[in-house]
Amino acid sequence: MDSTFSYSFPALRGTQAGKEYYVGMCPLRVIPKIFSFDEEEVGPEHRAQRTLNKSRIPEITSYILNNQNDYVFSSLTASVDGDMEFMPYSDDPHFSDIGRLVISMDARFLINDGQHRRAAIEEALRTSSELGQETISVVFFKDIGLTKSQQMFADLNRHAVNTTSSLGILYEHRDQLANITKEIITEIPLMDRYTDKERPSLSKLSPKIFALNNIFHTNCRILNKKKGEFISDQEKKFLKEFWLELCDAMVEWQQVFRKELSPSELRINFINAHGVFLEAMGIIGNYLYNNHPTDWKKYLQKLSAFDWNRTNSTEWLGRAVGSTGRINKNNDTIQLTANLIKVKLNLSLDENELRIEEKLMTGSANI
Repeated sequence: MDSTFSYSFPALRGTQAGKEYYVGMCPLRVIPKIFSFDEEEVGPEHRAQRTLNKSRIPEITSYILNNQNDYVFSSLTASVDGDMEFMPYSDDPHFSDIGRLVISMDARFLINDGQHRRAAIEEALRTSSELGQETISVVFFKDIGLTKSQQMFADLNRHAVNTTSSLGILYEHRDQLANITKEIITEIPLMDRYTDKERPSLSKLSPKIFALNNIFHTNCRILNKKKGEFISDQEKKFLKEFWLELCDAMVEWQQVFRKELSPSELRINFINAHGVFLEAMGIIGNYLYNNHPTDWKKYLQKLSAFDWNRTNSTEWLGRAVGSTGRINKNNDTIQLTANLIKVKLNLSLDENELRIEEKLMTGSANI
């Protein structure tokens, strides 16, 4: 191969399934040039795996630009249709897999994993060209004719498992809402003891009452904010006080804390151990924060007198409890549960909430 007209990368050589592959270090400025995305140049048989979900790109681009001192990217994986040659730096057998990977310039590259990262890198370079000096690792597989690329795509994604939403919040340290949620849990003994920080939902026999993601989504509803938005000191203070008051008002939660009731008994018999109740309380919290900034605590204190038993079908059937007796959580049931709590607290319903009530009466609510 004529090395005068070629790409050359510092690389490591490895073996999988009896075939060599290479891990090369590529400057970010090179990524958009060698891994171009042009659907017209890619045969239809490859397009299904290469179609970009363009809505994802701005989010990834913002992640790079907003975290230039501590962003992290995993390797891209690419098939190469063209001449490749690995040149070891040393004849010593112990170092023979360290060297340079030379790829002819007329080779075709097809990204099997990382096409959205590639597109986001291209966008980020337009805003911050100095990022071009940084590198990303690329795993290169030789694939003449790109005949194996579809199978490679399937194999690379076959065993991919996303982290649970609770773990995603637990491991998130940049987002203010995630951080304040974790602070609240840590500072309130009942929540610290009975919050599952890993699973997004709880089984009947779980020793926990709450799932971290339910508390996070409740906080989103209380402040009417999404992940990544700014949280003021006043809002943080309200969230902490809200959860303290709610924990005090929930008689059944306190019974669990005193070992008078097990978490599984609570979940089987009461609606206030489920996500539909928590997120409904998020709606209540938002209303109180905006309409009763000075006397909101007295409303939460009234909750201790409510009958939260799921057999209380007069109140909860068609709201938190479906016709089969199961707890249902969707936007309609969350709102319907919040509506009843508001009525019982003598808080007024807005026009949208009244429309949801009308849907319940006509049987068109999603229960």
